[in-house]
Amino acid sequence: MTLARWMAMLARAGTVASVAAAMTIAFAAQAQTVPLVLTPPPVRTAPPPDDGLAGGVFYLEADQVIQNQTTQHVTAKGAVEARYRGRVLRAEQVDYDTQSGVVIARGNVRIINPDGTAQFAEAITLDKDLSEGVAIGFSTRLGGDVKVAAASAIRRDDEVTELNRAVYTPCPVCAQNSGRPPTWSIRARKVVQDHKRQIIYFQDAVIQVMGVGIVYLPAFWTADPQAPRKSGFLEPVISASGKRGFSYQQPYYQVISSSQDITISPQINSKINPFLNLEWRRRFYSGVVDMRAGYTFERDFDSGGHLFGSLTSRSYVLGSGVFNISPKWQWGFTAERTSDPLLFDKYDIGNVFKDRGLYAADDRRLISQIYAVRQDQLSYLSVAAISVQGLRSTDVNNTFPTIAPLIEGRWEPARAILGGRLRIDGSAVVLNRDQSPDDPTLPGINSRRATLQADWQRTFTLANGLRLQPFLDARADVYSLNNLPAPFASNATVARAFGTAGVNLSYPLFKQAGGITYVLEPLAQVAISPNTKLDPRIPDEDSEVWEFDETNLFQANRSPGFDLYEAGQSVTLGGRGTMILADGRSGSLLVGRVFHARDDPAVPARTGLQTALSDYIFAAEATPIRGVSLFSRLRLDARSYGINRLETGANFATSRVTGYISFLQEAQSPTGVKVKSVDFHGEAYATKHWGVTLYGIRDIDGGEWRKRDVGIVYRDDCIRVELLYRRDETFNGTLGPSSAVVLRLNLATLGNSGYSR
Repeated sequence: MTLARWMAMLARAGTVASVAAAMTIAFAAQAQTVPLVLTPPPVRTAPPPDDGLAGGVFYLEADQVIQNQTTQHVTAKGAVEARYRGRVLRAEQVDYDTQSGVVIARGNVRIINPDGTAQFAEAITLDKDLSEGVAIGFSTRLGGDVKVAAASAIRRDDEVTELNRAVYTPCPVCAQNSGRPPTWSIRARKVVQDHKRQIIYFQDAVIQVMGVGIVYLPAFWTADPQAPRKSGFLEPVISASGKRGFSYQQPYYQVISSSQDITISPQINSKINPFLNLEWRRRFYSGVVDMRAGYTFERDFDSGGHLFGSLTSRSYVLGSGVFNISPKWQWGFTAERTSDPLLFDKYDIGNVFKDRGLYAADDRRLISQIYAVRQDQLSYLSVAAISVQGLRSTDVNNTFPTIAPLIEGRWEPARAILGGRLRIDGSAVVLNRDQSPDDPTLPGINSRRATLQADWQRTFTLANGLRLQPFLDARADVYSLNNLPAPFASNATVARAFGTAGVNLSYPLFKQAGGITYVLEPLAQVAISPNTKLDPRIPDEDSEVWEFDETNLFQANRSPGFDLYEAGQSVTLGGRGTMILADGRSGSLLVGRVFHARDDPAVPARTGLQTALSDYIFAAEATPIRGVSLFSRLRLDARSYGINRLETGANFATSRVTGYISFLQEAQSPTGVKVKSVDFHGEAYATKHWGVTLYGIRDIDGGEWRKRDVGIVYRDDCIRVELLYRRDETFNGTLGPSSAVVLRLNLATLGNSGYSR
């Protein structure tokens, strides 16, 4: 059975069922979104292919041609091919009236248009231009592998085609298994394809899943699959939870211009008032702006959906913009604020905590900033002003400093200095805070810092393969401090200077055997710096989150910021071993430790660097099979050999299983608490189409799940459906543990959601 006949038969069959239960699919995404363009692309009509015919000539060839001079009628039979103005018609028989120009084609009719698209029919009547006519048993293939078939079709002109009793589907249709319906399709009494407006209209339409009608719509439209951007509805997000009850979120995508669009996404809830989400994007000649915002007028509520407090406006804004001033200069901003620290959790607003600008904040903290950057191959300069809003239950926003300005610069001379690379860095920052984080009755410390730093490094490789990298580092800081607590004077100016000289050594050894490459690389560093005692008046603002691992094992100063400095003399010893197989599999192990000349009480004890003998560092990576990578980072206590920090896990991406799993154990986290947890997310498919999705965070010491998702997934080439059960066990302010059921639906060619989750 041919595709056209199967689709025509399907168009005549079936009844509408479960209309009310399937309204979620009725408004399934009908828009198509793409990145904004700077200016509208020029409209160019491709010239018809050169068929060797002079203008206005109608070409006809066949196995047999019969011409009636009296009636001016031509009949062609057997392997007929007609060409006119770039269009090609092929059929088993063609009747051509040379006087009226009417062409009637029968039997496996195919029309190939100048743009490469094609239509098929059992019989068709056309005008001389082969552009207007009527077809029986019509079918066509559009962009995005979309198939459309109809019992009959009327082509008005190059812009409008009308289809009667039609079926629309992007799903594969197999001629060998014609009895199996596509995963989803739209059956309609009438379909109009408007090429000019790039819209497909449906009248008396039934949306079918697995051949079963689930919703009836008297009329709706969708973007033409060949349209780059088109307004319309996006896929809804449907959920049921204790917080909001039944929730239906329906995004609508509106194209304003070729460089501007807006997505309006109202969330309708059964227990609480609606919440309106908006996203506006615009691309300018020199840059782009992306703004998200949301608003509701509602009382507060807990995880059970119980309302309390007074009615008030609740809103958020998440925006960013970046603009090119010149090839070297750029400026940008981010605007992130919310009226309620729990707003994103209560309304399940996704894609919130992401990097939008030059600087990024910690998780569950919003950062607003404005910045300018100049950069070329030899220099870098940035100037920024930053404000942070904390959303954690322990955050007190008055204790967060306002950072204005923050200046960072770097310059490298084009030529080598003493045969090596010289880099000069400078930075300055002003911090003002209203309240002390240690004592709410005291004002916060206001600080101003200016830093100038220079480092030089050169590499020597000896004939035996030994590599030496001597380095020099010098730095000077000046601090101006206000509101210092007792027993210090309220105001102070502190100046200090540091200097480090040293050398890095490595001796890589290579060996190949049995198709395997082995690399063994002993590593060492010697660093000499004066025993400088840090001034206790300088507050630690930028080095609170200090992790000692393989990434900074061989750095002379392992502090991540400026306020703390790792001084004194040290020797770092380690080694790296790597094994690489010919088929791409590999594995590596790094081991190291730092030996200081003395203890350094200025370094936080939790880092493992405070004592003369540091903690042991281990780091391993492996790719045992294609699509699977393993990693492990371990820090063992210098005295007890206990685990101070362990992070291990795997990433996998195969045809049936994708995701990750990681385990984290910390004797003391930066917040001072003990951590032992496992985090995982993945999808596993038992068959080609059916699978399960899992996500979870488990507190092992507490013996409880913080969050977990479990769901069923169906996917094929034209649909993806997820049914998820979500459970959140965390207590956060007025929100306690909560559960939700979420339905996600993605239909091929009918757009995608404007909000990531």
